[in-house]
Amino acid sequence: MNDGKPTGQKPKWWSRPTSTPPADIPQPPAVDEGDFTLAAPAAPAASATPDVPDVREARPLEEAPEAPAPEVVETRAEVPAEAEFAEAPAAAPVPPAPAQPQPQPLHEPDEYRTPPYGGPGPWAPAPPVQRPVAAPAHGSVPPQAVPPQAVPQQPVQQQPVPQAVPAGPAPAQWVQYDPWGAPGAPLMLGAEPSGAKPRRSRRGLALAGALAFALVTGVLGGAVGAYVERNGGITTVELPQAGPEDSGRAPDSVAGIAASALPSVVTLHVSGGGASGTGTGFVLDTQGHILTNNHVVDAAASSGDISVTFSSGETASAKLVGKDSGYDLAVVRVTGVSNLKPLPLGNSDNVRVGDPVVAIGAPFDLQNTVTSGIISAKERPITAGGEKGDGSDVSYVDALQTDAPINPGNSGGPLVDSKARVIGINSAIRAAGDGSGGEGGVQSGSIGLGFAIPINQGKRVAEELINTGKATHPVIGVSLDMQFNGDGARVGEKGKDGSPSVTPGGPAAKAGIRPGDVITKVDGQRVHSGEELIVKIRAHRPGDRLELTLVRGGKEQTKTLTLGSSQGT
Repeated sequence: MNDGKPTGQKPKWWSRPTSTPPADIPQPPAVDEGDFTLAAPAAPAASATPDVPDVREARPLEEAPEAPAPEVVETRAEVPAEAEFAEAPAAAPVPPAPAQPQPQPLHEPDEYRTPPYGGPGPWAPAPPVQRPVAAPAHGSVPPQAVPPQAVPQQPVQQQPVPQAVPAGPAPAQWVQYDPWGAPGAPLMLGAEPSGAKPRRSRRGLALAGALAFALVTGVLGGAVGAYVERNGGITTVELPQAGPEDSGRAPDSVAGIAASALPSVVTLHVSGGGASGTGTGFVLDTQGHILTNNHVVDAAASSGDISVTFSSGETASAKLVGKDSGYDLAVVRVTGVSNLKPLPLGNSDNVRVGDPVVAIGAPFDLQNTVTSGIISAKERPITAGGEKGDGSDVSYVDALQTDAPINPGNSGGPLVDSKARVIGINSAIRAAGDGSGGEGGVQSGSIGLGFAIPINQGKRVAEELINTGKATHPVIGVSLDMQFNGDGARVGEKGKDGSPSVTPGGPAAKAGIRPGDVITKVDGQRVHSGEELIVKIRAHRPGDRLELTLVRGGKEQTKTLTLGSSQGT
């Protein structure tokens, strides 16, 4: 050291932000900090460009000509190895220039020479970094507010360089404190050293990486999706499926009704007389009697074969017991078959419109076919047959109408209620067109209009056919004019082959009915044609009493009679 005396060499000052305190604030004496004494620096002779200390090294402050705007440059202090720091002589005070007003300092100096935000410590926040300001030519340094600079979290360690401050009565300057730097190290700003490459933002790199990853993922996902769509997957497909369940069903469900009724339903294959056909029937008793339609077995009436197939697949031959074309019913019998299960009979008088029903049969030779529906109407007068042309094969049925699908092959099959009891025998359907067949000779199918013979009528006829081989028809003893176009059924003037239209001694003659009378009601129910009158009469048994309403000479009359009987064919 040089004992504190100035030498001929100009002292070098580290670039620190300075400010000039107000003149009226007392200045504390210089404080000895070890080997170096801190004092206020002398004002330079001319304006200098403000320096920015470098992060890694510092330069001496150089004088520069006055510029319109300050420029931030990197400074570096060069300290010769042999230089010794000593006290600098106090600079002569320079009066402020009258043309320029003195700017006010940002804050008053601390007389205890502590940083403006309090004493340093582990609990104190980092003070803001201020840029140095060039002193004006007249020697005064106006304080300027400098925005705080970000200090890196991990600053580079610098070699400690002592600071030389001139001693004397000059105003004390602020000593900047760097809580993250080494003792005595210069203040470091967040600037890159000269020649170093700028560091890229980590946030920008992370964002770029995320975008690249999303792009690659989207491309790969699209490729995998396209492959799966075109090739049906990359592994073996196994679809979920329910396990085994109880096969039992409620007795009143369609499945429960079908399970109960199917063992009693059979399929008939008939051939003879150059014709063949398929129909359905059901077991009446354990003796092997089976009820079906007359038009199903009519081909085997004189000679032919009838084969019966049960729902179990067992087959047996059958013989014709009796038939009746007027009711369109017939009974056949199988022999040598055990464990027959008769189908219970219901009561068609108890049926109401809307009741659920199930039809079982072999439509188009598809045996054990089950369809379901409801009763659409009751006492629907229909006629069927008439292929022979003489009227001997026409059947008159006061039918139950149903929307359960019925097709050719269902004829003779049972129509059962919710308790699997027979309430009708499926016999006819109303088809679109004339019902004789479609294009190519294909038979017409169901359009939701099916008709069944009520079981009450079927039971009576079946009993007569089993017991006598013939069925009886209820009659009133008149011949009807089937060409009459008026409303009601008109009694003809002459009968067949010129015989009287009212049978002498018959039920009608006894009741006082005459030729030309128009019958309009049977037991209060309206009739509109001769066919409807026959249907209403055959819905009763021989011996039943009927009340007929007729019109004679424009006057309405009521007649009561007892039904007779005739032998059916």
